[in-house]
Amino acid sequence: MSSGKSRNGKGKGTPATVAAAKAGIDYDLHPYEVDPAAESYGQAAADALGVPHERLFKTLLAEVDGALTVAVVPVSATLDLKALAAAAGGKKARMADPKDAERATGYVVGGISPLGQRRRLPAVVDESASAFPTVYVSAGRRGLQIELAPADLIRLTGAGTAGIARG
Repeated sequence: MSSGKSRNGKGKGTPATVAAAKAGIDYDLHPYEVDPAAESYGQAAADALGVPHERLFKTLLAEVDGALTVAVVPVSATLDLKALAAAAGGKKARMADPKDAERATGYVVGGISPLGQRRRLPAVVDESASAFPTVYVSAGRRGLQIELAPADLIRLTGAGTAGIARG
């Protein structure tokens, strides 16, 4: 893995890659061709990169008791809103409006990264991430994933971990 920079050297950095580089963590960038007809950006990314679906994580935004909260779960699963609410210390959770998610994070849906968001939001990473030496999350745009150690993902996002994935 690269230390604080991409091995492929292509393109301009995203806020996510800038945050990873600034933190000095080891990571690799993995570009892929985006399928605009794909029903699931995450599953399409995993397939394009040949990565198991349980090792590539999607970044979702929910409102827990009215406060935006980041949830990071495998693309092979769905977000358990009750479990997220409990993990975030709240009572009720619902998916956030996509426009609110884009405004809060600075990213577009399908390219929302848990790293380098416009403002730091409470975050919860599904506990299954720690089963892998590295995991993949969006690097801040469609067509680019960042591979990093789960501990670095948790540290950089200030996330807690809990069983928030279902399926």
